[in-house]
Amino acid sequence: MISKLVDRIVDTGAPIVVGLDPKLSFIPDRIKDKAFSEKGVNLEGAAEAFWQYNKEIIDSIYDIVPAVKPQIAMYEELGIPGLITFKKTVEYCKEKGLIVIGDIKRGDIGSTSESYAVGHLGSVKIGDETFRGFDEDFATVNPYLGSDGVKPFISVCNKEDKGIFVLVKTSNPSSGEFQDRLIDGRPLYEHVGEQVEKWGLESMDGSYSNVGAVVGATYPEMGKILRDIMPHAYILVPGYGAQGGKGKDLVHFFNKDGLGAIVNSSRGIIAAWQNENYKQFADGKVGDAARAAVFDMKKDIADALK
Repeated sequence: MISKLVDRIVDTGAPIVVGLDPKLSFIPDRIKDKAFSEKGVNLEGAAEAFWQYNKEIIDSIYDIVPAVKPQIAMYEELGIPGLITFKKTVEYCKEKGLIVIGDIKRGDIGSTSESYAVGHLGSVKIGDETFRGFDEDFATVNPYLGSDGVKPFISVCNKEDKGIFVLVKTSNPSSGEFQDRLIDGRPLYEHVGEQVEKWGLESMDGSYSNVGAVVGATYPEMGKILRDIMPHAYILVPGYGAQGGKGKDLVHFFNKDGLGAIVNSSRGIIAAWQNENYKQFADGKVGDAARAAVFDMKKDIADALK
């Protein structure tokens, strides 16, 4: 699967993943009013607003980015109606040719981990028929429980040609409370990075592994170290834009050929219509604003990598 993502990055010239993380506060009144009039001012109405908002963004960016990353928590907030919208969003993105990274951050052990992996990346046989749950292309995985939590995902990835991104050094300010703790004189995130590289050798797909890593743009020096520690891991980089990361912070996440990393932006793109920099779209043209923000992000990254 990682080779398909790399091909899409090369085709679009955009090492960018758009985070589809809807919030009602991001959605223009015209979309919310229509959804609430059709479904009611309730969970179903909010989920419909999420769906129409997502669809407008997807229709505007599918041809200029390789991938999207829906964060399942935003949808779980709305219960079952939200999960239905999550599933519809995944299906629609794949119809449009986008690679889908399910931002689910699952981490458990044994059969529970296997069920998470099957539900999001694999298939289940019921009677004589085979069915797929959410069917993303990649999923994010929390490694805190060790190999018992990660290897079931790798097994499903190898069977289904799917991939994972393992949390190594996250972008949030308090990540260092645990991730920076020294063990044998080195920070924990380096030990996790080494393990990601080892796990990845079990699932190679061309020059890279289907086992990638999450490393935040807010920690560029750590990204430089981890790029060396994990030569076969593609790096998913959150923290760009709204969280403070800039194009210049991303240089060391990439290899010399411009590959090796894909950078996420969520509200910086999907809520761009609310940003003063895109005030020409302030009347709720969410798709047009998102497209403009993608082009600006693409240029920012390209300029930094020159």
